[in-house]
Amino acid sequence: MEYSHRYHAYPTQEVAAELEHHLDVHRQLYNHVRCDYEQAPEDDKPSEYDQNNKLPEWKRKWPVFGELHSKAAQATVARFHRNLSNLRKKKEKGYKVGRLKRQAPTEYQSVTYSQSGFDLDEKRGYDKYAYVRFSKIGWVKIRYSRPIPDHTTIKEVTFKKETTGEWFVSFGLETDDTDLPEKPDVESLDTSNSVGIDLGILNYIHTSDGKTVDWLDLEDDYERLRREQRKLSRKEKGSNNYEKQRREVAKGKRHLKRKVLDYQHKITTWLVKEYDAVFVEDLNVSGMLQGEGNARNKQDVAWRQFITLLEYKADLYGAHVVQVEARGTTKECASCGVETAKPIWVREHSCPSCGFKTDRDANAAMNVLQRGFSELGLGWPESTPVETVTATGTADFQRVSASHVIETGSLPS
Repeated sequence: MEYSHRYHAYPTQEVAAELEHHLDVHRQLYNHVRCDYEQAPEDDKPSEYDQNNKLPEWKRKWPVFGELHSKAAQATVARFHRNLSNLRKKKEKGYKVGRLKRQAPTEYQSVTYSQSGFDLDEKRGYDKYAYVRFSKIGWVKIRYSRPIPDHTTIKEVTFKKETTGEWFVSFGLETDDTDLPEKPDVESLDTSNSVGIDLGILNYIHTSDGKTVDWLDLEDDYERLRREQRKLSRKEKGSNNYEKQRREVAKGKRHLKRKVLDYQHKITTWLVKEYDAVFVEDLNVSGMLQGEGNARNKQDVAWRQFITLLEYKADLYGAHVVQVEARGTTKECASCGVETAKPIWVREHSCPSCGFKTDRDANAAMNVLQRGFSELGLGWPESTPVETVTATGTADFQRVSASHVIETGSLPS
């Protein structure tokens, strides 16, 4: 299994200048790799292997490239070809794509050292700090908020400068699957240790066993960001004051992203610790964003990021995460299966066929749970949440506020 740990970095002024310089040289190398590829005949485009073999020649011809560590330079070549591969995949899926563009200084923000060219000194730091050495650059102090696990291998290290001016160091880690907790046997799953999740509208999530988690209130953060953006619009572009205010706007945007990510980390950790199996809708996120409605809120929710975190945490904590077909989970009755159309403003499920009544999102979560069992090839258990759920008017769902998640870092059992 591959995953990463990210740390805030605090380079000295001298080392920061070296980081900036190497970042720019790697940008130039990336652009040179792109140019070399673009100028080659259509029927004879160089591969990643071909361009790696050209690196010694380029270093002799342009000495500035000789300042780079060999593995870091190869990682930059690999970066171009990875971007190229992603572009091809989008084209194959029917997206209209152009060519990879030339990277400007403001767009190229990170450098990766693969396999070698770096060292981690955990003992040199103190009070939750450590140091990372990058070859041909120097030592960088990091806030060592969580140690690298002993059973993992560091495959690569990346330093990055955010638009806020902050530096970060990320470790790409690999662990043997035998070191991970064993997932429960599928045959042992039932409604007592499994849960269906509806990614809601009024609530952030609604579970099939009657728990709801509130949305994260970001309105004050957005208002502060809007104020900073208005200030930026009044500055003269290119001036020192403009650059200073641009960083304030970047910090505001970064704060929003971190707040959402932290919230999702806490919710997903709770889910995989609480349940042996978590079933979630396989949402067409890009389609949702293209549709009518509040696209900004949908992006803040970052459902795809939420599901990715859920799958990653499931491997770490030994739980099953299964995505199921999302279409029809709201319309279909969890009790009898009859579909009933519901406008978005109708928040109650009331089946005209069997009379089953409950909250709209609770009904969807139960359908997700049922589809999850079918996906795993399990029969629907005799005792289900549908049999014990209360009618909408008298339901006492266990509501968890966003502030509780933020303050405690977990949710109640």
